[in-house]
Amino acid sequence: MAITLRQLEIFIAVAETQQVTRASKKLFLTQSAVSMALGELENQLGGPLFDRHGRSLLLNDRGRYLLPLSKEILYQVNNVEAMLTEQRDVVAGSLEIVASSTIGNYVLPYLVGAFMRLHPEAHINMLVSNTLHAEQLVSSGDADLGFVEGGISVDTVRAVPWFEDELAIIVHPTHRLARQSVFHVPDDLKETAWVMREEGSGTAEIFRKKLGRHASLLKVVTKMGHTEAIKKAVESGVGAACLSMLTVCRETEQGWLKSLPIEGINMQRQLRIIKHREKITTRLMDEFLSFCEVITECGLGRECLSSPWKLQTLLAQYNAEKGQE
Repeated sequence: MAITLRQLEIFIAVAETQQVTRASKKLFLTQSAVSMALGELENQLGGPLFDRHGRSLLLNDRGRYLLPLSKEILYQVNNVEAMLTEQRDVVAGSLEIVASSTIGNYVLPYLVGAFMRLHPEAHINMLVSNTLHAEQLVSSGDADLGFVEGGISVDTVRAVPWFEDELAIIVHPTHRLARQSVFHVPDDLKETAWVMREEGSGTAEIFRKKLGRHASLLKVVTKMGHTEAIKKAVESGVGAACLSMLTVCRETEQGWLKSLPIEGINMQRQLRIIKHREKITTRLMDEFLSFCEVITECGLGRECLSSPWKLQTLLAQYNAEKGQE
């Protein structure tokens, strides 16, 4: 009996979850069906692919050899299906994207909504996570595209520049730093309590890299997993934070927060779009990527995004031009 794609899919699920029970839930199969398919695969390949450690199944040397080959096979099959079933005369289909916090919460919702209004047959589902998790989802094939703030460390993922964002220090208007026009390193750094994002956050990673050797002076009093939570903590007077200017435009305009540039440090960062190296660019994916380039049409993308209203104006102009074509 030949090895089936379903067997490989089940093998990958068991390898990633390390349990038949978890794999069955992930694939919506019964445990017996997963166990049977895995047993048949091991028989066909002449030996076990896992070592049993209690209730866990850990890949042995044979399994570790098979895992990347199995993923590659399924990638290529998905690419063939996408190419052969795609309707070339209409932008349609379902795109799975993942975005790190700043982009996912403050940039892409406008773009996704506008794009889907232009193309009613297109559906874009977005998960918001941190940069590290976004990279993992794109690498595993669970996401078609990723939009991230941090660096990429997986060879199977390719990153291309999108536009530049800028980080700044934010404080409550009554904070002692609010009387200053800039933030001084290292003097202000060591005298300040900090609210930080969790490990794996692109913003936190870049902030530490920008500070260099002075990062050891950070006195972190709390970590929070969402930008909105950090802004509320800073508003309450807990301490200062370093966030993207894209995320605080409304609060600074209303006077709820004050932003400070850091003296002597370039706080710009490159936002990137990531895709698996082996993934074929479909019609829907290509159209959405082209649509996202509207951000850079005004020269400096971060200036277009300094408030939601500026972005809405830019998108309205884009839609009007598309309607005249």
